[in-house]
Amino acid sequence: MSAPTPATPTNSDSARTSLEALRTEIAKAVVGQDPAVTGLVVALLCRGHVLLEGVPGVAKTLLVRALAAALELDTKRVQFTPDLMPSDVTGSLVYDARTAEFSFQPGPVFTNLLLADEINRTPPKTQSSLLEAMEERQVTVDGTPRPLPDPFLVAATQNPVEYEGTYPLPEAQLDRFLLKLTVPLPSREDEISVLTRHADGFNPRDLRAAGVRPVAGPAELEAARAAVAKTSVSPEIAGYVVDICRATRESPSLTLGVSPRGATALLSTARAWAWLTGRDYVTPDDVKALALPTLRHRIQLRPEAEMEGVTADSVISSILAHVPVPR
Repeated sequence: MSAPTPATPTNSDSARTSLEALRTEIAKAVVGQDPAVTGLVVALLCRGHVLLEGVPGVAKTLLVRALAAALELDTKRVQFTPDLMPSDVTGSLVYDARTAEFSFQPGPVFTNLLLADEINRTPPKTQSSLLEAMEERQVTVDGTPRPLPDPFLVAATQNPVEYEGTYPLPEAQLDRFLLKLTVPLPSREDEISVLTRHADGFNPRDLRAAGVRPVAGPAELEAARAAVAKTSVSPEIAGYVVDICRATRESPSLTLGVSPRGATALLSTARAWAWLTGRDYVTPDDVKALALPTLRHRIQLRPEAEMEGVTADSVISSILAHVPVPR
């Protein structure tokens, strides 16, 4: 009897291998922060957007730049300030004296990865200018819709400890972000590693010199998205997601629970995570793994609960501990 023929790697397997290599490449520039890297990859697979929250100096900007370099994607950065206008983000019509006509000058939103730095420092009018881009993946100027590149991801950052002169994002806009990722301070060992790298000449503005190379691109990303779309979801898992989200609406600690859009988001991120970990079906553990980053910004605490030290994460963790897990 002849030996069995080895399985031929599929496009899905090749795409997964390429995306797994992202962590190694990004680690050449950013120490630690693996959960944030994974969250950004999940958002790209789900065609979603990410809110990065962390104190200044924890490499939020460097993380997005390193991801773009490892995926060979175009990236732009916008520093959101109180005087930033919507047209500064989306672009505007510019009069050309030579032709006596108006031509469209694209804004920084026309990119693959847009870093919206300190998004809560700009007024609601400018914040909302991103809504159409995030939801419809297009920008309409003078009645003409202009499609954005694909892939397209907004990574918005905000500082959780400084609120003077800020404009908190309204719930309707927070709900447009697929994930809210916290970027914590590094451990002592990681911080020593950061200092050692800088002492050895690491320049965060020169990622190529740091050895960051493209390991995947739009083709691998598209193959990965197609594979994620085929990841199966049983009726029991769908019911589990719904039960978790409905439990937030009944929590005495919350004034606002997770909407059906949030339930859809949790199912999408769980499917992406299941595929990344090598499975073509979703388990309850996949749902639990993505519940915090997918749901924490979609709920609103009661003032009295906040005063007692209750947090969004603690409420969701408690719900996960009490909602029956399908067998």
